[in-house]
Amino acid sequence: MIRRRTAASTIFVALAATAALSVPSMAAPTGAAPDPAPLAAPTAAPYIDITMPSPSLVDVANATGQKVFTLAFVLADSTGCNPSWGGTIPLDDGRIIGDIRALQAMGGKVIVATGGAAGPYLEYTCGSADALAGAYREILDTVGTNHLDVDVEATIPQDMVNQALKRIQDERGTSVSYTMRVLGDDYGMDPYSVQVLQSAAAHGVDVLVNPMTMEFGSSRPSWGDAVIAAAESSLGQMRQIWPNMSDADLRRHLGVTPMIGRNFNGKIFELSHARQLVDWANANHIGLVAFWSAGRDNGSCPGGGVSPTCSGIAQGTYEFTSIMHGFHG
Repeated sequence: MIRRRTAASTIFVALAATAALSVPSMAAPTGAAPDPAPLAAPTAAPYIDITMPSPSLVDVANATGQKVFTLAFVLADSTGCNPSWGGTIPLDDGRIIGDIRALQAMGGKVIVATGGAAGPYLEYTCGSADALAGAYREILDTVGTNHLDVDVEATIPQDMVNQALKRIQDERGTSVSYTMRVLGDDYGMDPYSVQVLQSAAAHGVDVLVNPMTMEFGSSRPSWGDAVIAAAESSLGQMRQIWPNMSDADLRRHLGVTPMIGRNFNGKIFELSHARQLVDWANANHIGLVAFWSAGRDNGSCPGGGVSPTCSGIAQGTYEFTSIMHGFHG
């Protein structure tokens, strides 16, 4: 995601492919609430910058009923191919794991996102598919989940990454999503994102494709219309990558992730646009609706600039989360 905000970037990601395999979780740590089943579409899964002390997952869940979140971002730390929150916080940090466990005790689930707008990426730092697969296993076991999102906002060794993802998916039935940059509402995802997805298809990775419908060019007067058009254009690109997939299955493999409130390009994703998007997503039976981010889902800075801790518009606390919670596919 666009990481001009702070401690974790814009969004986005998310989620997971549509398989419903049930593979036993491997060596979850003591006290963990392992989640061995992949997250089947459809679902809403707002991003939350878990490196920030607030809001907590439990607070948002209690206020809105939303119990699935995408946690941003796991990066490599200064020692190399060692996963950590934001590249600096240990993966087993007590505050973060405690919050996750409390959400899981409520019946909640989490998707762990790697990558984002700031590095160092695990996908680039780990030098082989074996090493990267080992890092992914450590993430899944420590967090107690089976859902990975790779947010691609920099170049990665795509074949090596997809080899590692395929290995983990074959071992555990892990749900995998790719969160990708959007070039324009009439164009869809940028050419590099398409290359990464073509590699995923060639390696047989079952992925949900989650375009970041933010910060792109558009001549449409309504940003809500532009976000939906960008998602539809991305779906058209997916048809070219997976020509043998049915239209219904393609849609179930599509996500959409706007940036709520003020965007850096001057556009504003309004509450009315969120309702419009959820209506479109439900009517088209797509796989995922997310947004950047739960930490911005409040109206504490109406009329302000782009902030990591508020949306910049007048709104109620967690109002976007409550609207997106109405997505059921």
